[in-house]
Amino acid sequence: MSPSPAPAEADGGPAPSGRFRRGRPARGGRRRRTGAPLPLLLPALVGVCFLLLPLLALLIRAPWRDLPDQLTSAQVWQALRLSLLSATAATAVSLVLGVPLAWLLARTEFPGRGLLRALVTLPLVLPPVVGGVALLLALGRNGVAGRWLDEWFGITLPFTTTGVVLAEAFVAMPFLVISVEGTLRAADPRYEEAAATLGASRFTAFRRVTLPLIAPGVLAGAVLAWARALGEFGATITFAGNFPGRTQTMPLAVYLALQNDPAAAIALSLVLLAVSIAVLAGLRDRWLTAS
Repeated sequence: MSPSPAPAEADGGPAPSGRFRRGRPARGGRRRRTGAPLPLLLPALVGVCFLLLPLLALLIRAPWRDLPDQLTSAQVWQALRLSLLSATAATAVSLVLGVPLAWLLARTEFPGRGLLRALVTLPLVLPPVVGGVALLLALGRNGVAGRWLDEWFGITLPFTTTGVVLAEAFVAMPFLVISVEGTLRAADPRYEEAAATLGASRFTAFRRVTLPLIAPGVLAGAVLAWARALGEFGATITFAGNFPGRTQTMPLAVYLALQNDPAAAIALSLVLLAVSIAVLAGLRDRWLTAS
């Protein structure tokens, strides 16, 4: 007696593979299996616990009764104010410099473009402390360019609020460049070509056609850059130092408070956590749409 045919064979289709049989039912056949295999489920649950446990510990150990007093102290407001101002200024610098750079990478062809893109995105993977050292060597008083800024214009950048902005822009700008470049590559270039046929210059086409077209991508990149600048620590403390009221941002205040006042450190960390969650919530729809 010959064996009975597989369900797909019975319908006249090709014989399904083993993977197909396990993950998807035959047409009009059995219900789909939705359970995860145990070798995948266990590591996934451990990964969830690994990522969420520190955040839950932060919420559990937070001094909720003293939180209003902690957040309204002069030191916290000083650090919070400086962090918001410096992160906003760093985002503005990233927009002014990063959007044209993204357009250059997405819309033009020139030798070494791939190498330039790799160098532009290098701060994404570069240890922030190394970025701070590089900024000191470039813009410090004895740096490659900082020496001339000091001698010719009397401008000193390290250990100043301007140095905080530069350090944050250095690590945050690649996030904006990547976001805007991806949006530019997805945008239809025929709109720019149509504007060019009507007599518009390339800059006018960029300003009147391309920029409104990629505005959501620019906004998403700016939000990412702002959030990254707000949480910047390594390059800031290396290049700008940790002076309250001048260069001490929220992450630096958390680091300092953790040694003397753990409750204040937890309160400051909660503020940064709330900002991060707000950024993720604001970008959620865009990510889901992109996926």
